Amino acid sequence: MSKMRLAIVGAGPAGIYAADLLVKAERDFDVEIDLFEQLPAPYGLVRYGVSPDHPRIKGIITALREVLDSGVIRYFGNVRYGEDMALEDLQRHYHAVIFATGAIRDASLEIPGIDAEGSYGAADFVSWFDGHPDVPRTWPLEARSVAVIGNGNVALDISRMLIKHADDLLPTEIPANVYEGLKANPIEELHLFGRRGPAYVKFTPLELRELGEVRDVDMVVDERDFDRDDPYADETLAKNKQVVVMTRIMNAWREEQRRRESGEAEPSSRRLHLHFWSKPVEVVADDSGRVSGIRVERTAPDGRGGVIDTGEFETIPVQSLYRAVGYFGSPLEEIPFDDERGVIPNEQGRVLDAHGDRVPGVYATGWIKRGPVGLIGHTKSDAMETLECLLEDRESWWSPADPDPAAVPALLEERRVPYTTIEGWHRLDEHELSLGEAEGRTRVKVVPREDMTRISRDE
Repeated sequence: MSKMRLAIVGAGPAGIYAADLLVKAERDFDVEIDLFEQLPAPYGLVRYGVSPDHPRIKGIITALREVLDSGVIRYFGNVRYGEDMALEDLQRHYHAVIFATGAIRDASLEIPGIDAEGSYGAADFVSWFDGHPDVPRTWPLEARSVAVIGNGNVALDISRMLIKHADDLLPTEIPANVYEGLKANPIEELHLFGRRGPAYVKFTPLELRELGEVRDVDMVVDERDFDRDDPYADETLAKNKQVVVMTRIMNAWREEQRRRESGEAEPSSRRLHLHFWSKPVEVVADDSGRVSGIRVERTAPDGRGGVIDTGEFETIPVQSLYRAVGYFGSPLEEIPFDDERGVIPNEQGRVLDAHGDRVPGVYATGWIKRGPVGLIGHTKSDAMETLECLLEDRESWWSPADPDPAAVPALLEERRVPYTTIEGWHRLDEHELSLGEAEGRTRVKVVPREDMTRISRDE
């Protein structure tokens, strides 16, 4: 075989890195790679899962764009696997497929009342403020007091977006509908809950520092949370440089809080409360079924890095709640799926069926492979592992009946799929930049899918 044709489903970092690594890999055959994405624009969660006030993280797009602009990889956007393209289509035109569809749903949180009106998943909120084309244009921002459950970066991202004044987001690429929604947000108090102590948080020092730098927002902590006998934290976590930095940041907040309480500093119009050693056990609803509070149980360290329950409960009044307890993958048509873990079952990227046997020609990478953990570095090494297995499995690849590259766009045209190309993405990109320039901003996102597609296709 002198040429391999590979399909990759998902044009986020995982899919694009997999394509790039294969192009650069040592091999004795040529490769043709087609990248399929269900949205009209590429980059996945880098475009639709990162807060708009994090422009340096979006610098990752520069590296991803270089891969797509290399001319080696074809991009087909606005193509839904399972609707516009089936597994049998991929088998007819390619030697193998790598699924890199990520994890975009919210993980569940099984506590009473979690489905009350006014209780939301963080992923849905992120999709809204990032201008995802498949979510409603409005978001119900009506609460003066809001709860966020979680101690990871996503919890901090949504907390920052909820508590920040909308005008401070104008330099970013938020769409007009998001700005208008946030400008009308009446929030005064935000309560962030984590079941373990300050030394165990999952967010980074950078995220924590940015949270404390939000204008006109006071950081409020409970001194009880810092007065715990925890040998594990003192002996193990105290050696961690990140923990040292975050402890220093929170100690500065404590000092500033003491200054406000003594009258030395003026209070701000909004407050963000950090509740540690607090395990949410129930979402309290009023007679109409709306969120009215969150009941938490105070926890204590078990000396081994975990927590024990104390039997001490308290209820904090809130009118809405967001759970930020992780993302979860979505099942794919005709592909095995682990409903408990939210991933495609696999062994080093080789997809496994219900009996644990390898499915020939089918691979996975990224969060749909390993779950929603790890950053960009993990994504690259993860893609490399999958590609090494792919190259080892040469004898078990599919034998496509029609490997002609022209057959795929012809098939999409026949099915009247309004697919977009990398040239189309350039048109949309330039259009968004021009919208931003007209308003003195870097970019303004186009939100409706039909508008994205029309601009991309120059229709």
